[in-house]
Amino acid sequence: MKWSRVLLLMSLAVSVYGITFRLPVGVKKCLRDEVHKDVLVVGHYRLSDAPMQKTDIKVLDTNNHILHSREDAHGTGKFAFTTDDYDMFEVCFESRIAGGGGGRATEMEREISLDLKHGAEAKDYAKLAQVEKLKPLEVELRRLEDMSESVVRNFAYMRSREEEMRDTNESTSRRVLYLTVFSIGCLVCLALWQVLYLRSYFKAKKLIE
Repeated sequence: MKWSRVLLLMSLAVSVYGITFRLPVGVKKCLRDEVHKDVLVVGHYRLSDAPMQKTDIKVLDTNNHILHSREDAHGTGKFAFTTDDYDMFEVCFESRIAGGGGGRATEMEREISLDLKHGAEAKDYAKLAQVEKLKPLEVELRRLEDMSESVVRNFAYMRSREEEMRDTNESTSRRVLYLTVFSIGCLVCLALWQVLYLRSYFKAKKLIE
């Protein structure tokens, strides 16, 4: 039971997901994802055959820096990058008609599959084993070590976010308190001014002494 909990926590440190969709001609579709700092991201994509279509692929960060670009993509492809800071990136697929295409070409769709891997799951441990001449057990230990580091990094990030949210809530509460006190003070001053004004008015009309 203890080891199953550990493996569950480690599985939260990595991110793997795949998606398949159909892309009509003249349409641009973008998929967004967020990653932490110093995290390896690897993407594999596969495009179905479409002789009368051309599909361009771009991977951009929030500052519109191009992380990967490929025009007239076909078959399979791959991109990889490591984030410098916590950021959100998007993978965009844009389809267009090939030269001379027309008619039914505008009604065709292209099937696209995309698999994204983050963190330890994105690393090629088979290649690492060959380069560093690691034994299978050493490779598995390296993988567990990377996943453990990802768990610690994710917990540290969640803790920092919790502290930021707590500070924001406390700051908002103080501002609401100050605004409430200021509003009550304004209402009290307005009430006193009304009393004094009405008193002077009634005295001027000799309604009261």
